[in-house]
Amino acid sequence: MTVNKIDVSSAIASVEKFLSRDKSLSAEARALFELMLVIVKLLINKLGLNSSNSSKSPSNDPNRKKKFKKGEGRKRGGQPGREGKNLLPSKDPDVVKEIKVDRRSLPKGSYTDVGFKTRQVFDIQISRVITEYRAQILQDQNGKKFVAPFPDGVTRPTQYGLKIKAHAVYMSQYQMLPYDRLREYFSD
Repeated sequence: MTVNKIDVSSAIASVEKFLSRDKSLSAEARALFELMLVIVKLLINKLGLNSSNSSKSPSNDPNRKKKFKKGEGRKRGGQPGREGKNLLPSKDPDVVKEIKVDRRSLPKGSYTDVGFKTRQVFDIQISRVITEYRAQILQDQNGKKFVAPFPDGVTRPTQYGLKIKAHAVYMSQYQMLPYDRLREYFSD
């Protein structure tokens, strides 16, 4: 292997040959030099690693050769002739707000209304819905009271409905929100 025009492999081989011939080195010095050679070999081997021959990810490999897709030289984005996909307008919007021209900002003259230019905004509205069930109470001539039955699942004076319970489970189990953030979300 060569690094900056230096043949590192032959340099390491010559140092190893010198260490094997020189008998005047103490055992401690020999062990120290051998350890240093091992570290140098490990570092040199790391120099040759890249995303194509190791587990190094391409995003962490600044020297990788970037592969270009077909159509190199074309501009980014939709190409001429491509059929676009947009949000289609609704034929029956829930709310229609008319915006009138401020006639005071126009030059003096006579103007005729010729129509509208439209834009639609799609949004969601999350709101609390409280349903109160009122069970009728009838009393006969003897004073005995008869109460209409509440729907199934309505067992307490105040309680959460099935939709809010399902939403809480979805947020905690699928979206993995911590319980304190869920508590904050529902209290808001």
